[in-house]
Amino acid sequence: MKFQSNGIRDNYHFMKTLLAICIAFVAVAASVAAQRRQTGARPNAQSTTRPSPSWLQWGGPSRDFKVATQGIKESWPSGAPKQLWTRALGEGHSAILVEEGRLYTMYSGGNREVIISLDAETGKTVWEFPYDANTSGLDLSYGKGPHSTPLIVGNLVYAVGAKGTMHALDKNSGRMVWKRDLWSDLGGSFDDRGYSPSPLAYRNTVVVPVGGRSGQCLMAFDQRTGAVVWKNVNFTPAPASPIIINVGGQDQIVHFGQDEIYGADATNGALLWSHPHKTEYGLNISTPVWDPSDGLLFMSSAYGTGSRVIRLTRGDDQTTATQVWANNRVRIHFGDAVRVGDVVYGSSGDFGPAFFTAVNVKDGKVAWQDRALARASFLYADNKFVILDEDGELIIASPGQNGLRIHVKAPVMKKLAWTVPTLSGTRLYLRDRGTIMALDLG
Repeated sequence: MKFQSNGIRDNYHFMKTLLAICIAFVAVAASVAAQRRQTGARPNAQSTTRPSPSWLQWGGPSRDFKVATQGIKESWPSGAPKQLWTRALGEGHSAILVEEGRLYTMYSGGNREVIISLDAETGKTVWEFPYDANTSGLDLSYGKGPHSTPLIVGNLVYAVGAKGTMHALDKNSGRMVWKRDLWSDLGGSFDDRGYSPSPLAYRNTVVVPVGGRSGQCLMAFDQRTGAVVWKNVNFTPAPASPIIINVGGQDQIVHFGQDEIYGADATNGALLWSHPHKTEYGLNISTPVWDPSDGLLFMSSAYGTGSRVIRLTRGDDQTTATQVWANNRVRIHFGDAVRVGDVVYGSSGDFGPAFFTAVNVKDGKVAWQDRALARASFLYADNKFVILDEDGELIIASPGQNGLRIHVKAPVMKKLAWTVPTLSGTRLYLRDRGTIMALDLG
C-alpha cells in the first residue's frame, strides 16, 4: 500500500508539473502572437497576404502625389527594377488605381473606350466594361483619350471618357449602376482635345467640372444614383482636375477655369473667391498644390503664363486670396507638381525641352533646373522622387539644395509615357501608350 501510495503521489506531481509547463507554453505563444499582431510579423510570410496601400483617385491618397511608404531601394543590382508582369493595353492617359489586390484604369481602342479592372498580382483582366465612344470632332493628334483618371468610393468606381460620358460601375463586377453624359445631355463645355478632369469625392457626392450652360462649371452628383445634387459657378472649366482644401475650417473645392483659379464651397458649389490666371488656349492643366501649414496655393501653366502663389485666409465668413508672387520662368504643362518643405518641384516647359525644376514657394526664386531629364511625371515617397519621363525612363532621385541627386535609372517603357506612376507599398504600376506593367522597387 505504501508503494502504491508513493506512485500515486509521484504521478500527481508529474501531472502537476506537466500542466504548469503547458500553461507556460501557451502563455509564451500568446505573447509571441500578440507581438506579431502589433508589428505585422507573420509566422509564414507566404501563407497570408497583407493588403497593399490603396490609391483611389487622381494624385493618390491625398491628391498631392505623395505616398507614405518605405523601402524604396536606391540601387538595382541587375541594372533595372524587378519586373513583376507586363501586358498590352490600349491607348489612353488615365492613371492607375489600386485597391485590395485590384487595379483600375481606362483605355481606348477603335471607337470604343474601356473601363478595366486587373489582378494586381498578375495583370490579368478581372472584368472590362466597353462602351461606344465615337471620337469624331476631337483633335487626337496629341494622343487618344481617355485622359481622366477614375475614382473609387466604397463599392463604386467612377470614370469619365474623352467625350464626357460618365459611368458609375460596381468595382467588383463591372456592372453599370448609373450613367450621365456631361456633354450631350447636360450641355457641358466641349473640349476638342477630349475631356480631362478627374472626378473628386466629397461626402456623398462625386464632383466633376462640366460647364457649358450658365451656373454649372462644377456639378455634384449623388454617388449612389447619379442624381444632380447641386451645380454652380459661371466660369468655363479648364482641363485641370479639382482638389479639396480646408481654409479656416471650411472645405473648399479649388479648380481652374480657363482664365482664373477659384474656390467654391464644397457643400453647395457657391463661389467663395477667384484670382486671375489666364493662359493661351485656356489650357490650365496641371493640378494646383496646397499646403495648410502656411495657406499658400501654388499653380502653374504653360503657354506664356507661368506660375504664381496666392495666400488664402478666412475671416468673418469670407476667404481672401492675395498674390504672393508670379514667375513666368516656371511653366508646368500637363505634368504634376509636388511640394516638399518650402520647395515645389515639377517638369517645366511647353513646346521645347522641359527641365526638372525646383522653385521656392515663398518667393518664386528658382533654386535649380536639371536639364538631364526629359519631360516627366513623378511622385514622392520614402524621401525620394519616383520619376517616369516621357521617353520611358524610370529614375529614383532625391531632391537637394543644389540639384537632383539621381540614385539609379533605367529604361522601362518603349512608347510615349505621359501618365503619372502609381505606387502601392513598394510596387510601382505604370503605363505608356500601349503597355501596362508592375515593378518592385523594394
